[in-house]
This record gives sequence, C-alpha cells and structure tokens, in this order.
Amino acid sequence: MSNILNKNLFLIKEHIGMFKAANNFDIFNPEDGQLIMKCREETLGIVTKLLRFTDYKKRTPFDIEIKTTDGKRLIRIKRGISFFLSNVSVMDEHNRIIGRFKQKLFSIGGAFNVLDPNDKPICSLKGKWTGWNFKFVSDGKELAHVTKKWSGLGKELFTSADNYILEISESVPKDDPVRKLILAAIMCIDMVLKE
Repeated sequence: MSNILNKNLFLIKEHIGMFKAANNFDIFNPEDGQLIMKCREETLGIVTKLLRFTDYKKRTPFDIEIKTTDGKRLIRIKRGISFFLSNVSVMDEHNRIIGRFKQKLFSIGGAFNVLDPNDKPICSLKGKWTGWNFKFVSDGKELAHVTKKWSGLGKELFTSADNYILEISESVPKDDPVRKLILAAIMCIDMVLKE
C-alpha cells in the first residue's frame, strides 16, 4: 500500500463547474497544501453524461479512480445503475475487491455498512441530518470522520463543488486496507448522498 494512504488528515477538493457531468477531485495534504492524489471519473459514457443533467443523476453509474500524482492507481470505486439503494464496490490497484458500501434503508442523514471482500461488516458510516458530518464507527469506536469545509457563499450557490476534510484516527493501523475504504467513502458520500 502507498505511504500516502498512511496519513491521517486529507483535504479533498471537488473541481468547480457549473455544467459538469464527471466528478473530479484533488486530494491535498492540508498541512503543507501539497497535491498528493487525484480522483477522476474518466470513463463516463455519453448516456450517463446526459443523465447527469437530469433528475436521474443520483441513479447513474460511476467508475472513479484515485491515483497518485504520477498516475499510479491506488483505489477504484464503482457502482452500476442504482434504482433504490446503492451498492458500491471498492477495488485496489490490481482490480481486486477490498470491500463494499451497502446503503442502509432507513437512515436519517445517510448511512452505509462498510463490508470486507466477503461481505462481513467492518464498520458503519453514519451521517447527521442536522449538518454535514459523517463518522466511521466500529464497536462504538470512531475510526475516522468527514466534515464539509465551507468554501464561500458564491461558490456554494453557483457551483456544485464541495470540499471535505477527512481525519483518520491514529488507532487505524498503517497499511490497513480499511484506510483505502475510508478514503473511497468520500466519493461514495458525494456521489450517492450529496448530489
């Protein structure tokens, strides 16, 4: 696993665009402002692009890759067409499934079960309906949390760009595959719950 994923603090900035179909993000080290990863949705089909400008946007498939700045793939996040609840697969750099996100049916604020490759629960991702805070919780212990960083009234009103801060707990071991799942969950939150 890449050493970049062993950091505990990430700033994820969505690309600004008034009329954009693809979701693209840059991931920074907030301590020094250095770009450390890029997240791109490069294989978007024409039908999906068109549907992204309709009320069916939340149901469209996505295939997002997180890569190092030199182009080495670290994580792939993929979902097919979603009719009701989302089921998102997360793969490593070799396209091996490392986990899944299964959306919970009745949740206020949004929630997912985070599963290992054998569909066994690892943790839950839970959001608050009163704000934009999400926590990864396992056995009552917080593994990580995500907050939305406000970027200014003009930017929020006239674009669909969001900025997120991800903080992973020191208790999550370095090189643990759960770190990849936590980072991948940011894209899942944005694409499934917040679009």
